[in-house]
Amino acid sequence: MPSGFHLWLALSPHGYGHAAMTAPVITQLRRRCPQMRLTIQTRVDQTFLRSRYGDFDHVEQIEDFGFRMISATGIDLQASAQDYAGLVERYDQAVADNVLWMKQDRPDLVLSNVAFIPLAAAKVLGIPAIAMSSLNWADMYRHYLGQRPEAPRVLEKLMGAYEGAQSFLACTPHQVMSLSNQVNIGPLAQVGVSRRQHVHRLLGKGETRVGLVAFGGIDHDVSMDDWPCLPGWHWLTPQPARRGRDDMDHWTKAGLSFTDLVASVDVVVTKPGYGTFTEAAMVGTPVLYTERPDWPESPHLDDWLKAHTQALSTTPASLLDGSLESLLQKLFSLPKQKVATPEGIGQAVDILLSMVR
Repeated sequence: MPSGFHLWLALSPHGYGHAAMTAPVITQLRRRCPQMRLTIQTRVDQTFLRSRYGDFDHVEQIEDFGFRMISATGIDLQASAQDYAGLVERYDQAVADNVLWMKQDRPDLVLSNVAFIPLAAAKVLGIPAIAMSSLNWADMYRHYLGQRPEAPRVLEKLMGAYEGAQSFLACTPHQVMSLSNQVNIGPLAQVGVSRRQHVHRLLGKGETRVGLVAFGGIDHDVSMDDWPCLPGWHWLTPQPARRGRDDMDHWTKAGLSFTDLVASVDVVVTKPGYGTFTEAAMVGTPVLYTERPDWPESPHLDDWLKAHTQALSTTPASLLDGSLESLLQKLFSLPKQKVATPEGIGQAVDILLSMVR
């Protein structure tokens, strides 16, 4: 067993989802290879990374950006198009820079979720590389920006980087992909531990129901200042109301990891996103989520979530206009489903280890 190998993990800094879904794979890798060394290349917040990955070396510089966003679900298409065009103009230099960073402390294996420049750099250096995600930026670019005049050049670079990897592990559920090296695997998610009594005791809320409002690492369209007060409910959120309310706290007050908190609340209110959806589906926590019909992942995420827990879609406006109580009643009236299992973790670990044996 190659216990002492060096893994270079590149994470797109587009919210927290790419980091969250990859963390359980790294955890199992470390169990099987206790001396594995980890370098993470990303601009994702280090506090969040440490909470999921423990110790690692860090390379902050990364060219990949996913999309430029104006909110949790709103894409700035013009800015995204301009930045992709600019990245392609300096593509060779961007890859050369990444080659230099990797050469300073050469890894044995590169895993990317789902940054493409590090994959291209690994190919230049002859380092085995695997891509893994529920989406890829080539097919996402094609969906939103594929009609632009510069699209063929952009897609040539993105597709070349992804298909230059030995495999692209498409974790369930995932968008439709056009990659020739796609390998389908099961879901990736950390399974939370329910500590419901601890949460109620810490918050001093007795029989009050607790909801988690979680729209990811990008500002969202739902202002907690306008969040309705519902009798019998207490809300945990990354962005509590500015004026302060006794029915609302920052989610860290619960004293749990985000994953355990998902398993300990009565409902998660969120947007379509791989990490939150899969973590809720592993423990059967009901999910009320805002619709995102333009996002290519959405129909696949939505259908899969509804097969594994109570789930209901709505709009951001409906969360604030007085409809929240009736939406929750409708959500809880849905039939319970059989929870999912994260079989993709072991599948991904076996594939990664086969690359370094």
